Amino acid sequence: MTAIPIVLMVAWLFIIGGKRLRMILSASRQLTLKQDALKHLLFIEPFSELLERSRLYEYMALSLSSYHAKLVILRGIRWQLQQTKELLGGAAGYGYAAMIGCAWLACAAGEPLLLAMGALLGLLLPVRQLLEAGKLIKQRKQEIILELPEMISKLMLLVGAGETALQALGRCLDGKDTAQHPLYKEWNKVVYSLHNGESFSTAAEKFNRSCAVQEVSIFTTVLLLSYRRGGEHFVLALRELSYTLWEKRKAVARARGEEASSKLVFPLVGILLVLMVFIAAPAMLLMS
Repeated sequence: MTAIPIVLMVAWLFIIGGKRLRMILSASRQLTLKQDALKHLLFIEPFSELLERSRLYEYMALSLSSYHAKLVILRGIRWQLQQTKELLGGAAGYGYAAMIGCAWLACAAGEPLLLAMGALLGLLLPVRQLLEAGKLIKQRKQEIILELPEMISKLMLLVGAGETALQALGRCLDGKDTAQHPLYKEWNKVVYSLHNGESFSTAAEKFNRSCAVQEVSIFTTVLLLSYRRGGEHFVLALRELSYTLWEKRKAVARARGEEASSKLVFPLVGILLVLMVFIAAPAMLLMS
């Protein structure tokens, strides 16, 4: 069993390559090697190149394109395919490192099961990376739907109070988290583009593509049709849309509540079983 982790380590060094190893040694002597650079040299670059050379990216072209499309939505339209490949390569590298760690533990403890667990963990880490993107997309969509009706209501109030549409668009961001929340982050880009002289239609189309949510697409269409009219027509068009979006917000909030309650079922069942053991064990001991 001792030979397995040694073989895995030798294979890892071969994947990294002599050039990168020399770069790591040279930088470590000069104390200039940063943590991010070390991750790139040990995990991301070598395993990304390995997946490229083995033509694995070609075999999983559909999954790769789907994953890349999700990352473009999550990370922005400037996200490149090469960055997606590096992300998958890094996940494969971390999985391989976890497998090596479990192999050394199995060797030290004399437990072959740890080796099997390490191999399983090494396979699950890249797969988890693919599945996690879908969950993040769903969560992002829910966050946008939850906030969109509130933003439309504020926009209607401001325009109805006499502000211009451009001023109202900027005022909607007051007190909002424009750095983290997906809706306000993209809306802030729209306001910034408009202040820089970009046309409203172009900024709205970019906003629609960046959000990639059907409700935002409807909202953008209503904005483009009603923006030039302004005033009462603008408010009436948004009010009709607002009714529909509030109902969708209620549905999303209800679904989130059901998900939260279902997640509590397993811990509660576990606590119940533990209590039953604590209560029943003394009675069984007394009976025996």
